[in-house]
Amino acid sequence: MQQPENVILFPKWRNVLEEESLAALKARRFEEALEKLNQLLSYQVNSYEIISGKLICLIELGRYKEAQEICEDVLQQKDKYYYHYLHIYLTVLFQTNQYDLLMEQVEEEFEKQELPALLKEQFDQLYEMSNKMKADVVVEHTTVYLDDLEQAIAANDYQKQWHLIEELRRTKSEPTRNVLALLAADDIHPVIKTAIIVWLQDIEYKETVEIHKWGKNIQLQPQAIGDIHNHTLARKILLLISDLEQKNPTLYELLKQLLYHYIYVRFPILPANKEAESIATALKTIGTKYLNSHDKLGEEQRNINDYIEEIEQCETLYSSVIEES
Repeated sequence: MQQPENVILFPKWRNVLEEESLAALKARRFEEALEKLNQLLSYQVNSYEIISGKLICLIELGRYKEAQEICEDVLQQKDKYYYHYLHIYLTVLFQTNQYDLLMEQVEEEFEKQELPALLKEQFDQLYEMSNKMKADVVVEHTTVYLDDLEQAIAANDYQKQWHLIEELRRTKSEPTRNVLALLAADDIHPVIKTAIIVWLQDIEYKETVEIHKWGKNIQLQPQAIGDIHNHTLARKILLLISDLEQKNPTLYELLKQLLYHYIYVRFPILPANKEAESIATALKTIGTKYLNSHDKLGEEQRNINDYIEEIEQCETLYSSVIEES
């Protein structure tokens, strides 16, 4: 517990604590050293020697999270010990496999062009080691994810399939031939096929792939079909229902969600842009039904039953795989 600021630590007692903590640190009695260092810190004795001593104790005791938090705090002060703390901080990040954060921090320091020459060489080495370790981790994880994906497919576990593909996408893993073959398989869930296509787009996959979906077979390059979140058809439909944004915000948000799910399930085989008006009307019909609204849509409700059925089917397919909070 922090001591009241008006409590004074007598110099003699301070010297005793400092000497005992240093002796315990040298003897690798880290718990004892940490206890004495914490006593000093509670009396506002927060010199570089005390803080760095505590950091050493925490690291040796495997309490990396606490060490990281202290480093991040003292680095904000940007005092004359900044680079000493930074070196400890990078060591903690390396020990805890936070390679992305380490590399980002080193890049920021290089951009400042203020690093001492000796530290630059050390940070260069840490950066290269982190880059290699990160690549090794990705390869290791990719192998596990791909094995688990095969098992999830065999078990028809759609939710697990989707989560594994999201992990593969997040780690920017390269797809195997078996993964690409899923796009043309009859028994693969349409949501899973969309997830694979989005993954291929994220890694800028340039080869042509074959896709069997929604009763059609097509060949395309994932990069050539545009972003699922910014598709022309979606933009056109949103424009057609934009009047609801002010009149009925709840209904508008529901329709946006229904539209995104519909586009996601069907992607990349979507209706023609000329069908946007009918789809917008179908969305309004479904939305008002879901919200038990009594808004009258009049004659425009005619001839949209197929769209209503398709949107509701897509909503069911989407919800069967992807859980949204």
